[in-house]
Parts: sequence; structure tokens; C-alpha cells
Amino acid sequence: MTEQMALWGGRFEESTNIDMQAFGASLPIDVRLWVEDIAGSIAHAGMLAKQGIITKEEGEAIQEGLEAIAMDIEMGKLEFELSSEDIHMAIESELTKRIGEPGKKLHTGRSRNDQVVTDFRLYCKEAANELISDLDALQQIIIDLAEDNIDTILPGYTHLQKAQPVSFAQHLLAWQAMLARDEQRFEHAHLAADASPLGAAALAGTSYNIDRTQTAKALGFKKAIPNSMDAVSDRDFACDFIYAAAMTMQHLSRICEELVLWSSEEFGFISLPDAYTTGSSIMPQKKNADFAELTRGKTGRVYGDLLGILTLLKGLPLTYNRDLQEDKEGLFDAHDTLVACLAAVHGMIMSMSISSARMYEAAKGGFMAATDLADWLTSKGVAFRDAHEIVGAVVLYAERQGKRLDRLTLAELWQFSEVFTSEVIEILDIRRVVAARTSLGGTSPESIRAQLKDLRKKKAK
Repeated sequence: MTEQMALWGGRFEESTNIDMQAFGASLPIDVRLWVEDIAGSIAHAGMLAKQGIITKEEGEAIQEGLEAIAMDIEMGKLEFELSSEDIHMAIESELTKRIGEPGKKLHTGRSRNDQVVTDFRLYCKEAANELISDLDALQQIIIDLAEDNIDTILPGYTHLQKAQPVSFAQHLLAWQAMLARDEQRFEHAHLAADASPLGAAALAGTSYNIDRTQTAKALGFKKAIPNSMDAVSDRDFACDFIYAAAMTMQHLSRICEELVLWSSEEFGFISLPDAYTTGSSIMPQKKNADFAELTRGKTGRVYGDLLGILTLLKGLPLTYNRDLQEDKEGLFDAHDTLVACLAAVHGMIMSMSISSARMYEAAKGGFMAATDLADWLTSKGVAFRDAHEIVGAVVLYAERQGKRLDRLTLAELWQFSEVFTSEVIEILDIRRVVAARTSLGGTSPESIRAQLKDLRKKKAK
């Protein structure tokens, strides 16, 4: 790295220590903001020209120079030197090198403090939109799969123990509900970022006759942030974004945990295709759900990104502090990680094979009609607590006899209550148990079709 005086070097008699230049440089991280930085600078230059702060010709020269730089970056013709402190100064230096004196006027009426956070907000808005689209696409896959599996029955679990039989569609729609909340969180993150700090300058605003509303509008922001100190110091929007990413990763992790379990030989409910599994270096028979496991594992790093930015912001005095340079790497990591994990989960769910027969066989075990048996006794006048105790004793008996509930005879049931009649045989049918759950949001085919109809209507809006 060569020594050079920075753009702010007028106050200094010598260059920053070379090692400290490297320590303080953010270019390797914030270089990905070049699109947003050029957009922000073009909007700022246009406003300066319109307000008469620079000439129309100078504004046009700046815009043309920035557009040429953007084209060269896009085509791989321009690489910035690591001696540049950050992408913002790198672009400004390159602009001045190309167009001369007008390039030096670009920074009039702004500071890197408002420039940097403007770029960051633009990035967060675009990233949030991308993730909203990805989440919506994954939900559509799940909804379609649910529609095809309304009559597929599998065990529902509590404490990872068989609890009650449910429709596979109901389980899938629970996944969709998680992801729908995640989509809403990213909509909020987008809204939180949708305000322009440009023109707030270092912290106190500027004496130039700038038009912050114009630059906000030109950049697609909903409004300009009214308080200049808050404009340069606020990073709540970044916290909101990473929080939304962390919650989405939590949900993907839970989904992947079930994919791992269900694809095991012990469950056998699904089979993942070769494209989304790996083998073992020593055990030839293995087919591992590695990418589901990796998604589950990567959740921890996004949690770390969230803790990192919360810790970074804790106790910072107003307004700008160099600590805030560390606000981007964690968000970029959370964004990249989530995009990759959403793609992996999308692929796995879309291409997995479902063994409805294995699911149904599993649903017939575990005494999962026990609640319905207790409810039936209650309907015949037995107090629920007494009914619960009676059915508990029936289950214990069946377990010791090695029988399913639907294999018990009426004579065996009479040992526990004379209220039992031949009517209970129908009660113990698993499909009947599922069909009986007709309450709002329940697992019956009737309730699921209502859920799907409502979802289709919402998605169509």
C-alpha cells in the first residue's frame, strides 16, 4: 500500500500510518455499495445544479463522469486501489481524476456521514425487496404442495411424541404462516429504511441552499429525515433488517430440522433428491440431508450478526462515531446467508418425494385417537377429567397388550367404563379423527380448504 494524503488531509502535516490506513479502510466491505453511492451522488449533483450551487454544466459533467465510472465498474474495467479509505472516497477521487475541477465540487453540502448512511439505506431497501420476493416464492411452493396433500395424514407431535393425527397440508401451512410473518418483518424493514438522510451533512445540516426533498424524491425515498442529528446516527433500520433475517433463519432452521428428521430411515416420511444431499466418505449407504443441516447451522451466524450490531450501537453518543463503520459487514453477511438458505430450502421442498403411505401408517400408531375417545365419553355425560383418566387407563392397557386403540374389542373397553358402545369403533378411525377438527384453523379437509381459499385471496391482492 502506498502512502497518500486523504481527501480530508488539509488539516494534517503527514499521512496516516500505513498500518492504520489498512486498519481503518472499509473498501473491501463497502465496495458493494458502489451502485447506491453513484446513484446518491448523481441525485446530489442534480440538486446542486438545480439550486444554483454549482453550474448546470458542472452538474452534467459530474453526472456523465459518474455514469462512465459505473459502466467501467460493471464491465470490470475499473478496480479501486486498496489505499482508498472507502468506496465513497474512491469514487470521488476517480471522478476528480477524470473530469477535474467539477469533481471537487460534488461533495458540496454533504458529508460522508450522510452520504454513507444514504447508500446503506438504499441497499437495505433493495435487499428487503429481494427477500420479500424470495419469501413469497417459497410460500407459493408450500401452498401448492399443501393443496395437493389435503388428504395426506401424518402424526402431529408435541414434545416430539406423537400427539394427534393431522393433515400434511395443515403442517405445511404452519410453515407458510411462519414465512408470511417473516415477509411482514421485511416489509417493516423496508419501511424503516425508506427515509433519506442526504443533506444532513456531518450532523448539523448545511448553510447551502440545498433541497433535501428533491434528493429524497430522486432516490425513491418516501421522505427526508427531519432531524439532521438523527439522520446520520440512526441505524435502527439495519437492526430491523438483521432481526428480520434472524427470525427467518429461525423458521428455516425449524423447517430444516423436520426435513432432516422426516428423511431419516426412522421416519421415512420424505425423500430428498440427490441434488440436495451428500454421501459419506466411509459409509457407502449414507444419504445425508447436509444442506438442511447447513441451513440449520448457519442460523447461528445470523444470530451473531444481530447481536453484533446491537452491541455496536449500545452506548454510542450522538452523532457519528467511527464505530458505525462496522454496521455493514454483519448486515451483508445476514443478507447473503439468508438468500442462500432460502434458495436451498426452496429447492428441497419443491423437489422432495412424499411417502403418504408411511405417514399414514405412523399416524395409526401412538394412540393418537385418545383425545377423541375422551371427548366421546364427555359427550355421553362423563366429566372430562374422569374421561381423561378412563382413557389413560385404556391406553396403558393397550400398550401392555401391544395393541392399537382401534384393535381393542368392545368387551375390553367395558373393563374401564360401561358407557362405551359400538359407536366408539368409528370414533377411533384416524381419518375420522382428522375430519372432526372443523374449527377455524383446524386440520380437517374442510378447514384447510378454507385456509387455502383465504391465502389465495390474500396472495392475489
